[in-house]
Amino acid sequence: MKWLIWGVIFILLFTGSLLIAGKARMYERLRRLLQRGREGMEEVSRQRLLENRRRLLSLQQTHSFWYRVEEDLQYSGWRRRFPSLTAERFLAVDVCGGILVFLLAVPWLGWIRGLIAAVTFWGVWYAGLCICKIRALRSVNKNLLKFLDFLGNYSITAGELTGIFKQISKYVDEPLRTVLDECSYEAQTTGDSSMALLVMAEKIEHPKFKELARNMEISVRYCADFTTLVQNSRKNMREYLRMSEERKSLVREAAVNMLLLLGMSVVTLLVVDQLIETSIWTLLYKTWPGRIALGVVLFILLLFAGKVSRIHH
Repeated sequence: MKWLIWGVIFILLFTGSLLIAGKARMYERLRRLLQRGREGMEEVSRQRLLENRRRLLSLQQTHSFWYRVEEDLQYSGWRRRFPSLTAERFLAVDVCGGILVFLLAVPWLGWIRGLIAAVTFWGVWYAGLCICKIRALRSVNKNLLKFLDFLGNYSITAGELTGIFKQISKYVDEPLRTVLDECSYEAQTTGDSSMALLVMAEKIEHPKFKELARNMEISVRYCADFTTLVQNSRKNMREYLRMSEERKSLVREAAVNMLLLLGMSVVTLLVVDQLIETSIWTLLYKTWPGRIALGVVLFILLLFAGKVSRIHH
């Protein structure tokens, strides 16, 4: 009897050891699979960076979907805060986050509302990216004239242009500060100031900053007069700021008119609701003509929001 008990214990221990070893091997395979996936994404990101630099040198303007995602991450400042964040990782987190929200919401809210929750998550995620891009654009808009004023105080030659960026960067705000530091560091380590300026132009969304960086790159190659370039850029920047303020005033006026129209529409609906037997809100939300009307109003509001967002470009 004792031998039988010891035999059963031995078999159970042996089986448990096999299960533990099998589970350990499964985790090891999963770890290796994840590691290969991460290394693959890093290699793809590295190859895309090299391809983007080649496109800059050849002045090609066609870009892929992944390039545009990388561009958005760079413009928003997320790449600066999280240096290891690539387009692949960003989209992986985005998709996995939406799926997780959907799976958590389904038991409580059902399939349709769970899908709405996932779409809402993606919308909030994208809205956060857009808000960060707008904030970065406003910061550059505010600091670019200051940067040009500091740049005009130096007697600049082609060899020391990027070196001056390091001295000026401490007086401007992000993201301009980091971009100038990176340009100065790349020019010093590679000795290629022209390429450093082209790469710097792609890191900031502001159109006047891109124009300035590319004009500097041309001046570096042909040893042109930087003093004239800075003076002209300062004049163009002041004109750009004046026109931007005019566009903003027009948008503010349009926003006030839009709010007045919405307010009058709500008042009209409330009056009509008192005159008819059926609730006007029932007609709007539970009949197809009402839903179509709400869809048209929502489309107009989204169209207006899109026009407003373009003022920053």
